[in-house]
Amino acid sequence: MREEKQLLLDEIKDQIDGSTALVLTRYNSLTPDLSAEFRNSLRDAGGSFSVVRKRILLKAAEASGLALDSAMLQGHIGVVFATEDPISTMKALFAFAKEKEVTLEVLSGQFEGRLCSAQEVKTISELPSQDEMRAQLLGLFEAPMSQTLSVMEALLTSIVYCLENKSQEEGSK
Repeated sequence: MREEKQLLLDEIKDQIDGSTALVLTRYNSLTPDLSAEFRNSLRDAGGSFSVVRKRILLKAAEASGLALDSAMLQGHIGVVFATEDPISTMKALFAFAKEKEVTLEVLSGQFEGRLCSAQEVKTISELPSQDEMRAQLLGLFEAPMSQTLSVMEALLTSIVYCLENKSQEEGSK
């Protein structure tokens, strides 16, 4: 194997090993401007997009212990790598494809070491992100304390109202 191809193979293998999730896509009508915009939106979500030759991708995946079906890889293939929050990266992928009406067909993916079908990747992208889940969890922790505080405030104000009513009754006598 030529030195350039070996370097490319090593780079793709490192990206596969260093990512928490990846998504294989088939794309059409992705102009250079749209490609740059797509890469920027993925970068903001903690991911990256690479156009990879099929043979290099298959060899890098095999070296990383990832079994890919070569029959599935038809047409122009791109790989979305998620290095931070994989759900946010997948949300950005589907949002961009929908917003820009670009033909980005999800073929399959890998999420936390497990191969996923295109439908499973779509389902994962619909889950709340890490920040949203943290906010929901904090809301769950806060709700009982907030309710307890509301009950205590109601008790205190009812005592104040009782005393005020009592003083008005005595003042009117």
